Amino acid sequence: MRIGHGYDVHRLTEGRRLILGGVDIPWEKGLLGHSDADVLTHAVMDALLGAAGLGDIGRHFPDTDPAYAGANSLKLLEYVVKLLGERGFSVGNVDATVLAQRPKLAPHIPQMRDNLARTMDVDPSQVNIKATTEEGLGFTGSGEGMAAHAVALIEEM
Repeated sequence: MRIGHGYDVHRLTEGRRLILGGVDIPWEKGLLGHSDADVLTHAVMDALLGAAGLGDIGRHFPDTDPAYAGANSLKLLEYVVKLLGERGFSVGNVDATVLAQRPKLAPHIPQMRDNLARTMDVDPSQVNIKATTEEGLGFTGSGEGMAAHAVALIEEM
């Protein structure tokens, strides 16, 4: 067994869609980034890559590469899972937390979990997603951005 941690952060801005865990969440702002800026999926990918000793998403999907402009992060996660499989690993479980003052994410968490589980080819019971505010503190609390942490366990097949 191997464990990895992932973290991602993106600025909130008008004129962008808010996508978390592959769910398009209706809201007045979205996350700014080269791809779809899905902080949740990015944190999960970094946790998986870290557990396998394969670097981070910047190494595999650089923001200087136009091929990843607007990319669907679930498609990038598929590639990460494929890399793990090629190295003899499978996903054991993932636990993630999204840090956002608004909007309320609880109604969207079941679909986020299902999207991530399906993409990683695991049972939804192997994926846990939480959301928390930061009591108005810091850049997430002020609404300037969102962040996500993820921990992943991978196992040798």
